[in-house]
Amino acid sequence: MKKILVPTDFSLPAENAAVYALNLAKSISSNILLCNAIRIPASAPLAAQVSWPLVDYNTLKEEVTRGLDELSKKLKGDDVATSLPVYPVIQYKSQAGSVTTVVSRIFEQEKAYLVIMGLSGEGAVSRFFLGSNSRDLIDKANFPVLLVPAKSEFSGIRKIAFATDLSEKDIEVIHCIAGFAAHFNAEILLAHVSENNGEDIVHQRKITAFLSDVTCKINYPNIYYRHINQRDVDQGLDWLAEHGLIDILVMVHRHNILIGDLFHRSHTQKVARHIEIPLLVYPGQGKYFL
Repeated sequence: MKKILVPTDFSLPAENAAVYALNLAKSISSNILLCNAIRIPASAPLAAQVSWPLVDYNTLKEEVTRGLDELSKKLKGDDVATSLPVYPVIQYKSQAGSVTTVVSRIFEQEKAYLVIMGLSGEGAVSRFFLGSNSRDLIDKANFPVLLVPAKSEFSGIRKIAFATDLSEKDIEVIHCIAGFAAHFNAEILLAHVSENNGEDIVHQRKITAFLSDVTCKINYPNIYYRHINQRDVDQGLDWLAEHGLIDILVMVHRHNILIGDLFHRSHTQKVARHIEIPLLVYPGQGKYFL
């Protein structure tokens, strides 16, 4: 059975992401694994060189376990009071370490295939994933991460937009998206952002070749293409998220690329800070899932 990993800090944005994950799991026949990264205090320069008192760790571990158990029961709702099996199965686990280390480790241990985590209501990354945590996870993860804004509610998935730079590597991502979209019979919109008035023959040939490749290699009927004529990539992606009537925006976060490339790491980070719909981030390297 597939498993979705849901990191939580017990905040409202994280709880909303857990509810979204639960509803998604019901639609694609997956189980849920809640997790928490127990942060060991490091207030002094030598903190990493000394052992944190075991009694303090055990106390914090117990508090985290209670929080995970309460969240698990809340997600199960009325089902927990019945003798019927709960579906999806909801489990939880916690480990000591940084968010990125713990999430990555548990993802591998549990053979999960997707991480879902929350964003704050104002669009900036929530307290648990603020700043370096979110950037570090997106930069280092070799698995897909679905970022869910605090006000997003799962109501099915009808259209998924994939922001593509027309590279050959995107074909593999589209193949994975198609497998996911098939659960909902959803449309896949391939969106390319660039300043092009249609007179650039070389660019038009690149688009034609890419779409031909998609048609030959992806066996999914509901795939469409849209060019967004915009010099500023961030503005083009913002317009797509706001006016494209889409339920999920998909981006690829690539490393070691030229400045100005469509998927320079800053684009993913900027979109994540203010987007109002779920953002699915695929790793530029590593295995793809879904």
